[in-house]
Amino acid sequence: MHPLIHSNITCALRPFSVGIICFLLSMQLFGQNTTIRGFADTGFSVLDDKFSFYLGEQDLFITSELNDRISFLGETVFKFDFGSSTEFSVGVERIILKYNYKGNHNILIGKHHTPINYWNDTYHHGRLFFPTIDRPLLFAAGIVPLHTLGIGFQAQNLGNLRFGYDVMIGNGIGSTEVLDNDQHKSWTAAVHIKPVDKLRLGASYYNDVISKGADAHHHVVDWQVNQQLLTGSVAYFGKKYELLTEFTLALNHTDTTGTAVSNIMYLYGGYRLTEKWIPYFRIDYLKYGEGEIYFDNDNTTAFLLGLRYQINYLAVVKLEYQVENFENNESINRIKAQIAVGF
Repeated sequence: MHPLIHSNITCALRPFSVGIICFLLSMQLFGQNTTIRGFADTGFSVLDDKFSFYLGEQDLFITSELNDRISFLGETVFKFDFGSSTEFSVGVERIILKYNYKGNHNILIGKHHTPINYWNDTYHHGRLFFPTIDRPLLFAAGIVPLHTLGIGFQAQNLGNLRFGYDVMIGNGIGSTEVLDNDQHKSWTAAVHIKPVDKLRLGASYYNDVISKGADAHHHVVDWQVNQQLLTGSVAYFGKKYELLTEFTLALNHTDTTGTAVSNIMYLYGGYRLTEKWIPYFRIDYLKYGEGEIYFDNDNTTAFLLGLRYQINYLAVVKLEYQVENFENNESINRIKAQIAVGF
């Protein structure tokens, strides 16, 4: 007799309380494969001659295979609430149910990182995997819509070029987690190829209508904005050299100001001196279009030099110096250090 059948028969003949325990134990034989991982970071910064220790994010990352075709991904982040002096906030960053319907083709439903560029599509909130301490400045400037709540169609590693695509339809900018704020839907189309090992070339297109009254960029939008984002990326992370560059062309149209065209890019490069030591640099460039009213219209150029020490695959230390130059001739100089771990 099969061990599971024997176990269920035995449990059925036992007292009710013992039977419940037996039932829960037997369920493990049918249980999904669930993995729970965590990531956290902390460090210090020197800004305006002020030395400060800081606490970064704690990221809870859950993946689960429900069966051979259905899987789940959840990501929840605990971080300091800048609206309070003492409180921390909890953010549900991703909840994705994935159905593999054929080969390398999948349907994804839930809250996603918008697959609009390499960084947002590749790195989750665990700073352990970031090549730098923080994201490029285009994220802080709100150029990229970080999340989309909706449905996506995805494929990876098709053919000799390892072609991949993402098509996503979802609620637009300014919507809540449970309700779209207008009748328009955002949509994203992204493609990439991996012609050689460690190299990925990608391009994407994003379209959304941001309604008047939407809460975006920490303020209420006073006009309806028709937004289009076009992005290209080149990513190479080899044994010695690391290169990541992305360019975004942002077109924001209003009936009042017409179309403002902004150019945003960053360039990251690193060189592995030894197995553990990697010096690197990053250049950020944000050039906003004439008449831009949706983004914070503050042209910025930034230069960053850093050193990364890979303790092991679950711990890394980074040290950086960055200078940001603004159009009004102001500048910010910052030194920052971080230790990021996985557990």
